[in-house]
Order: sequence, then C-alpha cells, then structure tokens
Amino acid sequence: MESTSAAAPPRLSRLTFHGPLSQDRAAALVRRLAGERPGTVLDIGCGWGELLLRVLEAVPEARGVGVDVNEEDLARGRRNAEARGLADRVDFVAESALGTRRGPADLVLCLGASQALSAAEQPAAEALRVLRRLVSDGGRVVLGEGFWERTPTEAELAGMWPGASADDHCDLGTLLDLAVAAGFRPEWTETASLAEWEEFESAYQADKEVWLARNPDHPLAAETRTALDRHRRQWMSYRGILGMAYLTLAPVTAPR
Repeated sequence: MESTSAAAPPRLSRLTFHGPLSQDRAAALVRRLAGERPGTVLDIGCGWGELLLRVLEAVPEARGVGVDVNEEDLARGRRNAEARGLADRVDFVAESALGTRRGPADLVLCLGASQALSAAEQPAAEALRVLRRLVSDGGRVVLGEGFWERTPTEAELAGMWPGASADDHCDLGTLLDLAVAAGFRPEWTETASLAEWEEFESAYQADKEVWLARNPDHPLAAETRTALDRHRRQWMSYRGILGMAYLTLAPVTAPR
C-alpha cells in the first residue's frame, strides 16, 4: 500500500544506549560507580545521557551535566530526566567539548565520544589527557572507546566508513597503555560482546527499516534505503573486527 503521506522515518527510538551496551553491563557499571558516591557527574558527548541518568538515580545526592551538540538528543535527555524526576539535578547543555572548561567532576563519562575532546584522527590519547584534567583526584572516568579486535585487511577497511584506516584505532593493550600514560590506573576493563554489537546495530537501523518496508513509495524512501543499505554493508565489514572497550579508570593523584 502506498503511504506517501506518512511522516518521516523515526530516529533511534529502539536504542536505550547509543552504543553496544547491554542492560546487564550498564547495571553493573552503575553499581560500581554509585559505590564511589560521586557528588558531581559530567557526561561528555552525552547524547540523551541514559547512563548519566541511571547514575543520578542510584546516587540521590549527585548532580550531573551532559554536554553534546545534537539538540534532538539533548531534548530527549531532558524529557527523560523530567519523566524520572531528575530534572532539578541534571542539565543537558548544547556546546562543544573541545577545549571545555568544565570540571573537575567526581565522575566523568565519555562513551564513544573521544572525538568530542580531540580533533586528532586518532583521538584516544589526547582525549585521555583531557579526561585526566576533567576528573577529580579520587574520582573515576568511564571511557567507552573503539579498538581493533584484530588488524583489519585492506579489503575490510574498504567496506567500512569513508577513509577508514588501520590507524583509526589501536588494539586493546595499546589503549590501556595510553590510559596509564595519561595518568590513570585501569580499575576495570571490559569489552562489548558480539551480542551487544548486534543488538545495538539492529536497533540503530530498526525504526527506519520498518518504516521503509511500510512506505516504499514515500518521497524519502530512496534516500532512506540508500543510507540503510550503506550502513548495513559497513557494519558487515567491521562486525567482529571493531571492538568497544569500557574502561573504568582511577586517576593517579599527583605527588605533593
């Protein structure tokens, strides 16, 4: 049935977190982080700040700030905060994190958003140095960062994002070394499972895939189909090769 009057395809409504993060892993993270009783939480590249909100729910005395440049995601975060009775304890701020003067905070979250802190082609090293400045002594940083499970071949790179290079990421051991060099000790190291990746990538596309199936003749159908097919092929190129590490990092206190 032709449905050219249908609204534009919905965006990311199937996603709880904007990354390959399961409910179980998120719950364990929140339990560990809440045990530190942070008073202030800063979320860099927060999107709609789901993990930030869960930490605030677990630590009633804490206050939080989420920083992002996507107004649509920030609005979603504000709605969620209002619905959960957290609006008076969290601010979602539309601003760039490059050169940010925010912090130090007791807990800093940066999940899949190191590029928000560095313009470098491989931002992890610089982002970690900035994160050390943004976190209080005795606090914690949670960094969600991509890494190569194995070095991709040239053919695999050709199917990924435009201009993909083996230099875009490092391996997990090197990422941990970068964290130590930036002034942290890795308290907890974990990586997303294939099931978490598949749930994320499926949910990332699902709204638009169902919309397209129902509206194949919509004026936006052609561009939506092109974007979906392109992303699916990219995912198949990095599936099992691109990993996501979740590092809980304890800052090393500077000698007095």
